[in-house]
Amino acid sequence: MSTTTTTAAPESVSHDAPVAEYKQVYLWHWPIRAMHWAAAASIVVLIVTGFYIGRPYFMVSGGASETPYLMGWMRFLHFVAAGVLVATGIVRVYWLFAGNRFERWQALFPIGKKDWVNLGKTVRAYLFIRPEEKPEYLGHNPLQQISYTLIYAVTLIMVFTGFAMYGQSNPGGLFHTWFGWVTGVFGGVQSTRLIHHLLTWVFIIFVPVHVYLALRVDMLERTGTISSIISGGRFRTANVKYQDDRPEE
Repeated sequence: MSTTTTTAAPESVSHDAPVAEYKQVYLWHWPIRAMHWAAAASIVVLIVTGFYIGRPYFMVSGGASETPYLMGWMRFLHFVAAGVLVATGIVRVYWLFAGNRFERWQALFPIGKKDWVNLGKTVRAYLFIRPEEKPEYLGHNPLQQISYTLIYAVTLIMVFTGFAMYGQSNPGGLFHTWFGWVTGVFGGVQSTRLIHHLLTWVFIIFVPVHVYLALRVDMLERTGTISSIISGGRFRTANVKYQDDRPEE
């Protein structure tokens, strides 16, 4: 599923000048794209409602009577968003095995020596140190692979600690039975709550950095990296060597 287009030469340029050739590469299937945006929306809702539950900053001076059941709605939205996030995680796990090579589990880990070398080059390039040595990838580069894997790990801890705290409201219930052991692992309910709160800041830091780096790459390379999470495809140029390229594509 790819198309090839060639840019038209500007009138002011000689007809003998080289013309860049672009080929569209299909990277992300629609379930991956849908889960990306669903997860993004649920994370925003979870952050806002989570901070409110921890400290009801919208409560007016007149007391709770002027905002009936506001805490109830915040908790409801928090739990719904958590359910959506878990659903996206289930789909993502399935796609780690059912997706194409850009979506499978191998794409989340720098598994070769070459990838680890390219990780260092990628970090230096993002720090504006020898950017000309930055290795190009069609899918995730090694830095993105590690970052996303860590975010998935943090999300898993958030889910377990969140469900453990939710289970406290109904001792002996389903969530308490399945996730009650989590509070024991982390040393009690209060420490579990603290860890849940602190890991929220990982998302708060990750989201703007993620958006900035995506915008930066899109503006510098102009290959449709951002639009790929909407359309599923991005462009590559014939004169660039991609580390995860294959001859058949």
